[in-house]
Amino acid sequence: MKILRFVAVGAAATLALTACSSSTDTPEGDGTSAGAVEAADITLWLAGGDTNDDLRAYLVDTFAAENPGSTLTIEEQPWGDLDAKLTTALPDANNTPDVVEVGNTQSPTYTNVGAFLDISDMYDELGGDDLLQSFVAAGEVDGLNYTLPYYFGSRYMFVRKDVWAEAGLEMPTTLDEFNSSVKAIAAANPRGIDNFSGFFLGGQDWRNGISWIFANGGDLATKDGDEWVSTLSDPNSITGLTQLQEIYESASNAPADAKDASPWLYLNDTDEAMDADGAVTASTSLAAATIMAPGWAHWSIGDLVTGEDGKPAREWNDATFGVLVLPGVDGEPAPVFAGGSNIGISAKSEHPELAKALLRIIFSDEYQQLLGGAGLGPANQTMVSSLGDDQFAQALIASASNSKLTPAAPGWASVESSKVLEEFFSKISTGGDVTALAQEYDEKITPMLNGNAG
Repeated sequence: MKILRFVAVGAAATLALTACSSSTDTPEGDGTSAGAVEAADITLWLAGGDTNDDLRAYLVDTFAAENPGSTLTIEEQPWGDLDAKLTTALPDANNTPDVVEVGNTQSPTYTNVGAFLDISDMYDELGGDDLLQSFVAAGEVDGLNYTLPYYFGSRYMFVRKDVWAEAGLEMPTTLDEFNSSVKAIAAANPRGIDNFSGFFLGGQDWRNGISWIFANGGDLATKDGDEWVSTLSDPNSITGLTQLQEIYESASNAPADAKDASPWLYLNDTDEAMDADGAVTASTSLAAATIMAPGWAHWSIGDLVTGEDGKPAREWNDATFGVLVLPGVDGEPAPVFAGGSNIGISAKSEHPELAKALLRIIFSDEYQQLLGGAGLGPANQTMVSSLGDDQFAQALIASASNSKLTPAAPGWASVESSKVLEEFFSKISTGGDVTALAQEYDEKITPMLNGNAG
């Protein structure tokens, strides 16, 4: 599962010039009943490959069966290209996709400029209050719903159980115990590994690092009246950032410029990255006792084996590897950054009724259960049992139970695209004055949150 990470600076402003008025337009072909809708081909843009082939086939086949004469075309858009393509396509009725998957951190920017159709009248029909509410809020403006949750993921810890045991440590049950344990295992380094990390945390990895802010009662930003305000210098945020800096200094040997990409490479005994021709481009070996990653990372962790296709694969080994939900200060799951996507209808869609028919399929009990069976957290929380009952499903459910999103500020896309958080966390990781840095970056981020960057 992935979250949109690269948002072009100025994209929201560009889109606003062309899309803002579209939310009040009545697109051509807006039928008054399902029977009156003219048959057509509609397009669904999916981001990345998380929606697997079986899920896609279900959507295509079910849509065709329920809408005789109409067809659904699914187009996959790479996460890194999605924003640029949406900025161009959404305002153009001739080229817009009808239904769009967007990252949950991206949704506020597009909803605030009127790029999506108001689907408030479908809210109860599509799941209502059973939908994951933090994601609902990300697609809401002035009490109206423009995007709704598609799937959720959450982050938890993957550990080398064998290395923890060799260091004489048990699994922690509170945040303080976790913080002290990863420092202790780094100091013990029972196998004498060079550049060993008790907890591998990249210096620019703010998506995992903000969990310490959340766990201590802080936040990235809050809304004060009509304005959003950055709150890195809030006392609770400072407490979390101070704990994080201690981890950087005493538990992690990850580079100061490392982000959250592929930390599992350092948990496996050996790992190799290959190019399209099968040539090895990088090789790593065990260098960490603990990492934090989205739940789907477990497919990349384990003993190296030969897969059914004859290619190298990973096979999970319970004797070597384990999972741990990051505990909070009170022992309950800590608030971690939730991953996942929202989905909405383009305000410029020429086939809104058919697009709504597709949403009814996506939010049906059948499809929600299929999402869970594919390892994606279903938007409808009454369907989470479909994830199964193995340790990965249970960790996903537990870590998501108290998860949080980034602020639903109209300018959040500018914050992410500016890389200002990567810059801030990197300075924290290299020993900068936490309080002074927090105050400095609050002053930088607050204007961005309100669309006044630059």
